[in-house]
Amino acid sequence: MTPDLPAGVQRVLVAGSTGAGKTTMAAALAERLGLPHTEMDALWHGPGWVPRPDFEPDVDAMLAEGRWVTEYQYRQVKARLLEQAQAVVWLDHPFPLVAARLLRRSVVRGVLRTPLFNGNVEQLSTWRRPSHPVRIVLSREFWAKRRRTETELAGVEGRGVVVVRLRGARQARRWLAEQES
Repeated sequence: MTPDLPAGVQRVLVAGSTGAGKTTMAAALAERLGLPHTEMDALWHGPGWVPRPDFEPDVDAMLAEGRWVTEYQYRQVKARLLEQAQAVVWLDHPFPLVAARLLRRSVVRGVLRTPLFNGNVEQLSTWRRPSHPVRIVLSREFWAKRRRTETELAGVEGRGVVVVRLRGARQARRWLAEQES
């Protein structure tokens, strides 16, 4: 049985690999719980895909608000995020699902030139970069990140943080539908 979030939860992280649907789940969960959602990618990416110099202070300001739902990513701030989280929803989806979602998302964004964070637009030519999400997921990084996440989250369960591990899109949709505000 998959646990529910604790009643009155105010600080929730959504973990998972690139392409797992962290931002989509975080936004839906925030709306359901009546909490603000801050998208970590929007804080990280400045114009030209360059990391924003105010990233860490902006994350600290979000944490200081005391009520939030956000994605568990970016090594510089992961420890701070976990330290303050009351719950973590881990989208531990199978590789084929994540790879298919990520490829579809990247192609759609590249073809439609959908504006993203701070005016950035994904282009098919950026797929050559080692840091492009498609290249990361299709490398060994998918499996390495899963192991790291498992280790990191095992440490927080002992201090009372609820970890909800969802495996697959169907389970994630069903679980989200069961969460009440």
